Amino acid sequence: MGTDAKTTWLFLVRHGATEANERVPYILQGDGIDLPLSPNGQRQADAVAAFLPQFPIRKVYSSPMLRARQTAAAIAAKLNVETAVAEGIHECSVGVWEGLDWGTIQARFPDEHRQFMANPAETPYLGGESYGDVLRRAKPVFARLLAEHAGESIAVVAHNVVNRTLLSDLMGLALQRAPQINQANCCVNLIRVRAGKTELVSLNAVFHLGEHYFAG
Repeated sequence: MGTDAKTTWLFLVRHGATEANERVPYILQGDGIDLPLSPNGQRQADAVAAFLPQFPIRKVYSSPMLRARQTAAAIAAKLNVETAVAEGIHECSVGVWEGLDWGTIQARFPDEHRQFMANPAETPYLGGESYGDVLRRAKPVFARLLAEHAGESIAVVAHNVVNRTLLSDLMGLALQRAPQINQANCCVNLIRVRAGKTELVSLNAVFHLGEHYFAG
């Protein structure tokens, strides 16, 4: 990767796995469940931390949620750089569906589930946020961080829906297609800003996880 002063690099990471991710079926964990990393989630954080020092990352930011902060702490410790919380990139509020699996949601809330699945860009999780709501609050945060670190490389640890909305916007996809973007736990997305153009270089990279890979 180029390191010239006119190029800015963003390493966008999803947090490591928690018990909610690892349940079968998994349960929704929005901004209401603040679980720590599971043992395998911590190993994932250590794996991505071991991968990133080959790049000149100046600072690590994270969502205020525990699972993201723990992942960021592992990365920052390996890089020997500062970490900071970035408000506004916490996970999507999933409202009354927090802690439920999709099968239960479909059975209990069939109409609301159908409406959400038809257009998550505008239809919120019941009592929570839509994908559009998340993009509107998170996009300005990323724009600010990129402006503050112009010509540098930074890492940001965020969440499934946050990453999906940002990436769909970057790729020019209709936001209602954002749920189709895979974001495995501790995946890395690489974004380059150069000459006023923002480009996605790598999407959902997981090769660094090895045996600790988990789709989550």
